[in-house]
Amino acid sequence: MKVPGKCFSVPLRWLAGVALAAAGSLAMAADGVEQLRQFVRQTRSAEGDFEQVVTARSGRKPQQAAGTFAFARPGKFHWEYARPYRQVLVGDGVQLWTWDPDLNQVTVREIGDALGATPAAILFGSGALEDSFELADGGSADGLAWVEARPRQADSGFESMRIGLDDGRLRRMEMRDNFGQTTLITFTRLQPNPALAPDRFRFVPPAGADIIGEAVPAPAH
Repeated sequence: MKVPGKCFSVPLRWLAGVALAAAGSLAMAADGVEQLRQFVRQTRSAEGDFEQVVTARSGRKPQQAAGTFAFARPGKFHWEYARPYRQVLVGDGVQLWTWDPDLNQVTVREIGDALGATPAAILFGSGALEDSFELADGGSADGLAWVEARPRQADSGFESMRIGLDDGRLRRMEMRDNFGQTTLITFTRLQPNPALAPDRFRFVPPAGADIIGEAVPAPAH
């Protein structure tokens, strides 16, 4: 998903990278797969900061972005780019809202359709990892234990994903889409299971915004 007139891409399928934001105090597992399973079981919410680098197969200059995130499983998240341009994505458990402040344009769609069999479905979902993904131990590199994940569905929009953990805490996500584009997300501040206000995951379109898609009533909290 590319924002009109912007120089960085915001691939929705990677957004979910944010959901593995913090693991809490987990015992060091034998390999990355077991660390990931424990993380998903024990982390019901998280918030923090991230940095993102998108590299195209063509070798053009990488696109860099950074911002903040929060999530509460299942299906609720707030992912906000602060630079180079502000953009806000909010999942309220039913719908996904994407707001471009510069254009004052809001896009809304059902969150099930938006996430599908993607990393977002794993990270913001119920945690049934093997239902949609094949997981394999990725060994150790750069001081991290890695997990290799491949989607079971051919139309998921991405080819593979690597998840790097350190002592049960997520540090990096590396994702490669079907066009050879690679997205690296590094988590720079991680807080597991914080108390998050319900309105953190509620979005009200700004006055005068151009709304694309059909909104339904927000879910009760």
